[in-house]
Amino acid sequence: MEWSIQEVARRAGTTSRTLRHYGDIGLLEPCRVGANGYRYYGPDELVRLQRILLLRELGLGLPAIAEVLAGQRDTAAALRAHLGLLELERERIGRQIASVRTTLHKTERGEELMAEDVLDGFDHTQYEQEVTERWGADAWRRSDRTWRSLSEQERRDHQQAHDDIARDYARALREGQPADGEVAQEVTRRMYAWQSLMGAPSKAHFAGLGEMYVADPRFGRNYDRHGEGTAAFVRDAMAAYAERNLTD
Repeated sequence: MEWSIQEVARRAGTTSRTLRHYGDIGLLEPCRVGANGYRYYGPDELVRLQRILLLRELGLGLPAIAEVLAGQRDTAAALRAHLGLLELERERIGRQIASVRTTLHKTERGEELMAEDVLDGFDHTQYEQEVTERWGADAWRRSDRTWRSLSEQERRDHQQAHDDIARDYARALREGQPADGEVAQEVTRRMYAWQSLMGAPSKAHFAGLGEMYVADPRFGRNYDRHGEGTAAFVRDAMAAYAERNLTD
């Protein structure tokens, strides 16, 4: 079966212009172009579009989406990962609904509000969704359980440790230290220990995180705000550390 660009756009809730743009940048090619210039899409293209739309909903930019799709050539495995992600998102939204209901109920009755009730579901998951997409729902569930087991002070300490690491990376870059040199690698040892709180990353996982910090501006800005080019420096340092010290 084939569908015209207008029909696909209508069913997907997007525009023909958007689909043409996806084709122009190589993200979603039509299965064929008619003599009249119309673009047509088959089942494979619809599945790819579904994956693109799911990743867009996660807030990923088009370059990051292209990278994810290029690294996931097993369509069935990718769809299983998407399904697990959607189920986690459904669970999170369910927790938010329950949280708002509890807040409303207690507010109307003048009862004391508890932080764990009011803020349940409004947490760090927007970032962990990227990990789920790349490394699977099991990795997310492990990190989520660990995060929820921490006290508020432990969470603040963990976040402060990361800020310190980011600043030290930026300082090493300003000083002209090489990414694979002793100074940067010592900072990277701390980065690995910091990441390991949520589960020790493998070689591919740790290096992949470094790539993600550059590919996705949401993460890159956490480093580049300390100095332009820091995110790329972090990526190179993490790649060198993974190559020297880690195994898959």
